[in-house]
Amino acid sequence: MLSTQAYTFDPRPDVPLALAVNRYWQADSPHANDPEAFTLVLAHATGFSKELWEPVIEDLYAAGGLKIRDIWAVDAPNHGDSYIVNHAELSWGYPVVRWEDYGRSIHAMIAGLGSGIDVDFSKRRVVAIGHSMGAGAFLLTTTLQPRLRYESLILIEPMILNQEGLGGVTFLAKGAVNRRDIWASKEEAYTLMKARKPWKFFDDRVLKLYITHGLTSLPTAEYPDKTEGVTLKTPRRQEVACFSDPNAAPRSYNIIGQMAQRLPIHMVYGGVDDYIPLKYQKDVTDNAAQGRLASITRIPGAGHLAVQTHPTAVAHTLVDLINKSDSKAKPKL
Repeated sequence: MLSTQAYTFDPRPDVPLALAVNRYWQADSPHANDPEAFTLVLAHATGFSKELWEPVIEDLYAAGGLKIRDIWAVDAPNHGDSYIVNHAELSWGYPVVRWEDYGRSIHAMIAGLGSGIDVDFSKRRVVAIGHSMGAGAFLLTTTLQPRLRYESLILIEPMILNQEGLGGVTFLAKGAVNRRDIWASKEEAYTLMKARKPWKFFDDRVLKLYITHGLTSLPTAEYPDKTEGVTLKTPRRQEVACFSDPNAAPRSYNIIGQMAQRLPIHMVYGGVDDYIPLKYQKDVTDNAAQGRLASITRIPGAGHLAVQTHPTAVAHTLVDLINKSDSKAKPKL
C-alpha cells in the first residue's frame, strides 16, 4: 500500500513561484530508509498534473527489481495545485510561462533553497524523470547553480526539436486554445472523454485521475461568474503560456550534448512518432546529443503520451534504465 503526503514548497522571493508536490513511498518497504536506494523526482507534460504519474508509480513498485526509497511528483508552477497556490502571481506578468520557470522551481526544491520540505536531497540518490515539457524542465535544471547531482536523467518524449521541427507542433497551442473546458459534472466529463481522442486511449486509471485531479468545481478565478459544473484546474491559457515559450526547445537542443557528458541521460520515445517525427528524434539523438546519450529506448505501441497510455510499460522501462545507470550496483560474476 502506497503512502502519500502533500507538500507546498516555497522558494520565494529568490524564485518567484511555489510548487505543489506529492511524496509517495511504501512504508513496509525495506528500502524506505535505505540511503543506497533511489529517490525519484517526476515532472509532467503540459496540460497534466503530478497525480497522473500515480499509475506509473504503482507499477514501479509492483514491478520490483529496483530499490526505491521514495518518489516525488511535482506540479509545474502554473498547473494543478501549484496554479492554485500561484494564481495571484500568474494573473499579471506571465503571458509566457517558461519551461525554465518549472526547472528553476524544481532546482530550488532539490537544492533546498526554500521552505516547506524538510528533506536533504543532497544526501539522496536522485533520479530525475521528465515527460515532454517536464523533460525539458529537468534538462534545464542542469544549467543552474548550485549544480545538482543526479544519478541519471531520463527524458520521456522530450519536446526538443530543431528550428524546422518546431514548426510542426504549433497545433498543440491551437488545440489548447480551442478545446472544451466546462462540463456539467465530472461524470459527464469522464463519459465524453472516454469516447474521444486522446483521452480514450488513456489507461483508465490515468483518465480517472485526470477527472479527479484535473477538474475542479465552478466558480473559479478563471470563471468567477459561472456557478454550476466543473472546469479545468489548469486553465487553458496556462497551457498556452507553456506552449508559447520560444526559448525552451532551442535551449534544450543546444545544451543536451554538453550535459550528456556530465551525467547519464536516457532518451525514451514512443514507438509511434505521432507528435515528434522520427527524423527530428534522430536529429536530436545523433546531432544535438552528439551520440553521447546513455541509451535510447522506444516503447512499442506508445506515442507522445506514453505516460498516460502505457504507464506499465513506462514503469518497466524506468526500472531497466535506472538499474543500467546504477554506479553502485555490484558487478555480476
